[in-house]
Amino acid sequence: MSSRSSLAHAPLVAVAGLSARMLAQSAVRAGLRVVALDVFGDRDTRAAAELWFDIGGDGLCIDSARLVQALERIARLPRLLGWISSSGLEPLIAPLCHTRGLPGLIGNRAEATAAVRDPLRFFPLLDELRIPHPEVALAHPAAPHEWLLKRADGCGGTHIESATGFSDLHTPGAGYFQRVSPGRSLSALFVAARGSAHVFGFAEQTAQRMGHLPFVHTGSLGPIDLPPHVSACVQDAIEALCARTGLVGINSCDFLLDGDAFQILEINARPSSTLTLYETAAPQAWPRGLLACHLEACRHGRLPLPAHPPPHGAPADHAWRAGQQVLFAPRPFGVSQAFSDACLQDPHCRDVPMPGTWIEAGQPVCTLLARATSMDAVRRALQRQEARVLQRIETCHEPDYAFIQCHS
Repeated sequence: MSSRSSLAHAPLVAVAGLSARMLAQSAVRAGLRVVALDVFGDRDTRAAAELWFDIGGDGLCIDSARLVQALERIARLPRLLGWISSSGLEPLIAPLCHTRGLPGLIGNRAEATAAVRDPLRFFPLLDELRIPHPEVALAHPAAPHEWLLKRADGCGGTHIESATGFSDLHTPGAGYFQRVSPGRSLSALFVAARGSAHVFGFAEQTAQRMGHLPFVHTGSLGPIDLPPHVSACVQDAIEALCARTGLVGINSCDFLLDGDAFQILEINARPSSTLTLYETAAPQAWPRGLLACHLEACRHGRLPLPAHPPPHGAPADHAWRAGQQVLFAPRPFGVSQAFSDACLQDPHCRDVPMPGTWIEAGQPVCTLLARATSMDAVRRALQRQEARVLQRIETCHEPDYAFIQCHS
């Protein structure tokens, strides 16, 4: 079901976060009607949703009061299944779960979220389960250049900075220090139910330094193949954590891989941005999208069945790789109608800004997607797409001239 008329009598789900586009589009694939709540209001988000609520505060952050007000209004809508959290709501989950008059959260409740986000609970649990992780501390380390300071309720790498820039003897709030460790930055996307888990796959995380933030998330590449024994060890660790914490639905696990040795960094107790990556790489395996798996796990305690083989003659999904990259503005600019239209018509662009949006230097412009049969080809495709969008920024000013430049 893809048209609005075919969805007229379908159940309704609300999706909320800094950006709701990923979940909104996946919900439509699952045959659901969508209400989106986020701070951007991008064109493809609004196209997927029947209603959109602006929950932005000062800067690119969520205003908790506006979020609560929007959820209170949504709670009165008919055929509402509940709401699903995306990134940016980590510090708000506990109070939202205890606020009356809101729709039910389809995902991890406050207790399960705290079990994997509170450093005083999570890292002792890893130690108890003998799951490796970088050394952590609450007191300021003697050699701060070897450590990072992390906020447990943050996301997207904006919660990580060098410990050298923090001189207090103790961490602020829910912060903790983590020793810098070698290895590739990877993630595992998984869905959990009734103490068990199904791992969809593994992806490589990309990041870049932005100002004083050394690891701002910029995208992901995958699925990648790991040695079978490494894959089994990571999956065993995820299974053990799910059995002890009661995680449900789609979550992700960030970890470092150095040779055959892995170390868990953190658990994101909600659907992560790599959901789009796997839907792009393997559309035949998940014809109803991955959010359908999240709903089945949270509402019915069911994990996905093995994927059916592709039709005769069709390329297998496992032969494909995908990549996504957040493009950040190289300079301040206003989004013209021509720029927005060109990106919306580009099949490789997501999170397309509305005409008239002002984007500061260093803020996200859009997300680029690529799919190919090798990781090198994916990287090349992302580079070409980045060059195209950067050219649009420079040429799409006046509507008549920009139309020629952007659509040639």
